Amino acid sequence: MEPKNDEELLDLINSPKTREKGFRILVETYQRNVYGIVRKMVIIHDDANDVVQNTFIKAFKNIHKFNQKSTLFTWIYRIAVNESLNFIEKKKRKMSSPIEDYHEKMENYVDQSPLVDGNEIEKKLQKAILKLPTKQRLIFNLRYFDELPYEEMSKITETSVGSLKAGYHHAVKKIEEYLSND
Repeated sequence: MEPKNDEELLDLINSPKTREKGFRILVETYQRNVYGIVRKMVIIHDDANDVVQNTFIKAFKNIHKFNQKSTLFTWIYRIAVNESLNFIEKKKRKMSSPIEDYHEKMENYVDQSPLVDGNEIEKKLQKAILKLPTKQRLIFNLRYFDELPYEEMSKITETSVGSLKAGYHHAVKKIEEYLSND
């Protein structure tokens, strides 16, 4: 029996007999979406895989803390977002050179990696997104690519809807400016 909703999936996870099956279903259900948001944040495929793995490990370890005030989707996305932001901060600190070098490394990856598909316009858009501050990049990705409503984004990022709207507006303006100057 496959679960039809969060409650049934949580029942599987919380039962010792079906815990492993429940987590397998959880990963299969959300892995693609989690990878998508993480990849848009950290850019590099191997890094994204590491962050996704850490996301599901954290979910596994903390599922007993899930209070069902939000959906599993929102809860897992919040973990993925936090893991992505933490990963980026660690990368910034680890690099002996300035943050600009980290952004340059990600831009080069966009240009050279066969894993980044798309035409020149899509690559320019990706480079423009990389120029955004980390939080604005997250907001832009959640709204533009994942098409999430502001209310859902608010739960994921623990940010007010007004701040998200303003952040998205500023991100769009910066991207438009970058694209018009390029």
